Order: sequence, then structure tokens, then C-alpha cells
Amino acid sequence: MQSRWVYQLGVLRDALDRLDELHEQWLVTRDALPATAKPGTADFDDALAAHHAESWSYLDDWATHGKALREINTAARKAPSPLAPTPVPAPATAPDRRAAARK
Repeated sequence: MQSRWVYQLGVLRDALDRLDELHEQWLVTRDALPATAKPGTADFDDALAAHHAESWSYLDDWATHGKALREINTAARKAPSPLAPTPVPAPATAPDRRAAARK
């Protein structure tokens, strides 16, 4: 367990919450655009660019701290668990003497 994971998970949770809020705001903004505002028009593209600009820092948080999720998953998979017995290696088997080479 790394002490930084608690902080990183908090940053990721907050960033995800904020990205969800920004997405909802984008949907409201998009729906309020004139009917002529389609992708490729200035009205649409400017509104989308503003949405993306607001989202970048939260996406950067995910790029910076997202690897903590992989680290936590790896550590959890390697940690011993009281719910799963420790695997016992199979005993080495001796060669079968009855399967000798034929003459």
C-alpha cells in the first residue's frame, strides 16, 4: 500500500465529478444553441472549444494520477487473501518406469 494512493484516488474522484458536471453543462449549452449550429459552424465549435478548455485540467489529473488504479489493482491481486487458500505446488512426479523405450 502506498500512502499517496489515498490522495490520488481523491484527485481522481474529484476530477471525475467535475467532468460529469461539465458534461451536463455541455449538454445544456449544446441544446441552447441555434438550430443552425452544427459541428463545423463557429457557434458550435466555439462552444465546444470552451467546454474542452474547461475539461483539460481534470483530464490532466487523470493522465497524471490514473496509473494509481493499475498500481492498486496489481497490489490487490498480489496480496495474500484470507478468502483464498495459498496455492500448494504440485509434487514432482517420477518418470513412469513402465513406459520404457521399446525394443
